[in-house]
Amino acid sequence: MNVIFMGPPGAGKGTQAEKIVDKFQIPHISTGDMFRAALEAKTPLGLKAKEYMDAGALVPDDVTIGIVEERLGQDDCKKGFLLDGFPRTVAQADALTGLLEKLKVRMQGVLNIEVDEAVLLSRLAGRRICQKCGVSYHMVFIPPVKEGVCDKCGGDLYQRNDDSLETAKKRLGVYHQQTQPLISYYQKKGLLKSIQGDQATDKVFEDILVSLAPDS
Repeated sequence: MNVIFMGPPGAGKGTQAEKIVDKFQIPHISTGDMFRAALEAKTPLGLKAKEYMDAGALVPDDVTIGIVEERLGQDDCKKGFLLDGFPRTVAQADALTGLLEKLKVRMQGVLNIEVDEAVLLSRLAGRRICQKCGVSYHMVFIPPVKEGVCDKCGGDLYQRNDDSLETAKKRLGVYHQQTQPLISYYQKKGLLKSIQGDQATDKVFEDILVSLAPDS
């Protein structure tokens, strides 16, 4: 099972990724994990990427796709993989298409988790942190018993700047701007599988399995 995972911040991708990995026994490969592994192993491409990162520059696509090729060539990917966070641009998608053809790997689909923006904003801006003990709450999913007060220690709850509504809107704006061309790209290839993410977790996973069925 070889799939690419897409979805905006707050769509619940992490939860569904865990379920897919458990069901199909395949590795969950994120861009960050690949780079960290390449840096730790001090591969030639990892060292090349480090040069750019240390200089505060973006890692060029040819280096990134080389690191992806190294990762997909490892033994744990023989039964398949879940690729998360790559590609991010059409140029990277083209490079990945060429790489998969070279490796003779066939994609089962590109899963795109869709959630209404109002729901996403509620999810992203709902987190609160205890100033005293650091416990996390969510005003929708894990609310404290008493608003603004930590159940555990009685400390005051606050919202981080990164969790503000304004920041959430900016994050979603950047995501949609970057991702829309990729959605069109994979639609044209007949690989895009759109999944409604504003449902119960198990129902979302059920829809994912249906979308990946051979006759879907």
